Amino acid sequence: MNESQMALTPQEKWERATIANNFIFYKVMRHNPDVCKELLEILLEFKIERIEMSQEEVVDIDFASKGIRMDVYARDADGLKAYNIEIQTTDTEELPERARYYQGIMDVDLLKSGQQYKELKTSYIIFICLDDVFKKGLAKYTFENLCLEDTETKLGDRTQKVFYICKNYDKLLDARQKAFLRMVTQNSSSDDFTRRVGGLVESAKRNTQWRQQFMEWDREMACMRARGREEGRKEGALEKAVEDATNLIKMRVGTLEQIEQTTGVPMEELQRIATATALPSA
Repeated sequence: MNESQMALTPQEKWERATIANNFIFYKVMRHNPDVCKELLEILLEFKIERIEMSQEEVVDIDFASKGIRMDVYARDADGLKAYNIEIQTTDTEELPERARYYQGIMDVDLLKSGQQYKELKTSYIIFICLDDVFKKGLAKYTFENLCLEDTETKLGDRTQKVFYICKNYDKLLDARQKAFLRMVTQNSSSDDFTRRVGGLVESAKRNTQWRQQFMEWDREMACMRARGREEGRKEGALEKAVEDATNLIKMRVGTLEQIEQTTGVPMEELQRIATATALPSA
């Protein structure tokens, strides 16, 4: 989310929301399994007979927990495959780790006590990203676990992580993939599927309950960002104080008690610095 978007009120964000808004994307896909199935078929390029959506509304759970996710989680009706898909509007520089986290969550959910590991489902984790998080100019990045010594040898753990890059949509050969990614980045509909998705977006924005949920979620996200900025400022101030204290100790300027009063760095930390620099502690 850029600065101009952050400056908008929750109401303005809701009015301007498109399928690129991860809250809207989540609601449209989760509550329209047939549309979610078709999108999965478009992105993964194989047919899916039927999917079953997760029964848990993760957006409604405790904001303080790691469950505050708006990824869409679905399973094949035949029980052989599982899918996780999410719109990613900003590069948080942790998407590979997030993909790993989602993989672990899916595996724990899918494997019941007493089952063998072979019974794990084939899983697909899909991120639809606005920007090129890997900076290689591709429109699609597909990852599987390979042997470093022989890259033709796959681990065979039946997991795949796919990143679609909306800004590079014109490099795709598949017309339906290109149409959907163009819709995400330009809010334009060019085929039957994107026109249907566009209609569902407008319908979602008329849902007063979802609108209220979005307002509450957006306010909570703003609070979390503010807390993060405040913690960052405190951390930066502490780092500067420790740096100043270290320089004063190295230059033998004052006693540790005087340096504590001047910089605010705790005595325990000052003693550690003094020991590390092999200088007297008093």
